[in-house]
Amino acid sequence: MNGYEEQKRIRVVLMRGGTSRALFVMRNELPSDPETRDRVILRMYGSPDVRQIDGLGGADPLTSKLAIIGPPTRPDVDVDYTFGQVSITAPLVDYAGNCGNISAAVGPYAIDEGLVDAVEPVTTVRIHQTNTRCLLVAQVPVRNGRAAVEGEYAIDGVPGTGARIVLDFADTAGAVTGRLLPTGRPSDRLDVPGVGPVEVSIVDAGTPCVFVRAKDMGLTGTETPAEIEADRALNERIERVRGTAAAHIGIVDHWQEAAQKSPYLPFLAMVSPPADYMAFTTGQTVQAERVDLVSRLLFMLRMHKAYPVTGTVCTGAAAKIPGTIVYEVVCPESRERSLLRIGHPAGVIEIEAAVELQAEAPKLVRASLGRTARRLMEGYAFVPWSTYAKT
Repeated sequence: MNGYEEQKRIRVVLMRGGTSRALFVMRNELPSDPETRDRVILRMYGSPDVRQIDGLGGADPLTSKLAIIGPPTRPDVDVDYTFGQVSITAPLVDYAGNCGNISAAVGPYAIDEGLVDAVEPVTTVRIHQTNTRCLLVAQVPVRNGRAAVEGEYAIDGVPGTGARIVLDFADTAGAVTGRLLPTGRPSDRLDVPGVGPVEVSIVDAGTPCVFVRAKDMGLTGTETPAEIEADRALNERIERVRGTAAAHIGIVDHWQEAAQKSPYLPFLAMVSPPADYMAFTTGQTVQAERVDLVSRLLFMLRMHKAYPVTGTVCTGAAAKIPGTIVYEVVCPESRERSLLRIGHPAGVIEIEAAVELQAEAPKLVRASLGRTARRLMEGYAFVPWSTYAKT
């Protein structure tokens, strides 16, 4: 038997969405049985292995992502989109939440694959985000019947410029927990084992996030990802806080389970007031006046080298709710306008956010931002037939 006979071909498209990268695959290309499907996905990526040398993963959480696309299962949408975060170190595909950066590539993929009719100059793509059961709306520039690539829009963390895709995440409040404020309060004091009492704000918009003051974790807030990841004691404290928050809102039963059972959610962000810092990707100084707060965010037990879009949505919402830690640290002028500028390790990300402070609970009414995306490669992934065998 040759290589083609011993392996199954799976058609994939490699897409960059924002500051992340993912394999895009149609739902009917994968097994319907969940266990077999995940074995196939792990083999495609070469997981678990820190280099993912025997697969197509990029050996980094930002490049070990998956988008499964299918026909709509709701009458009010154009496509279904399921996100998977493929673990590098464990045999796990985490479907607990969404990646907003990869969401930016769903519209262009759907247009170029003929799943949505191309309308110039802008095509609206209504996306059913199946992980969170939310609606995402993408405004995708189109030229000559294809998703536009070239443009003048730049995002920090990605070289060059591209066509600006506008994403609306207003429907994602309570995406995982069912409430914008999962505990019903803008802040909580948690008794964290081995750490002590820590004040946090837990917000669920786009994805659940736990916000803490950087200074409460012993940081200035302007550290680089490498500096934070090098401090093992700090990372242990961070995971204890994240795990305790995860248990507090019912994602796991005990804080110790979070690392294995829910490494993707919730995110944890360490926030601080505006300050000068160096963007580690360019070596250029980001001036304090360019940002409304500075944040360092962790997911999959790793520092994000830029800032996730779903985390941006959550930070934008938190910044508009009095009493949250984010509201406390932001530049006061930003509380009165919709635009929020978040300083992250690679630069700045902006979001237009608005929250109505209703008597019963705050309501997210606006959450939109711009991204770019590009098709990088299309072809076939090869998976040995033995992977499909029942174990």
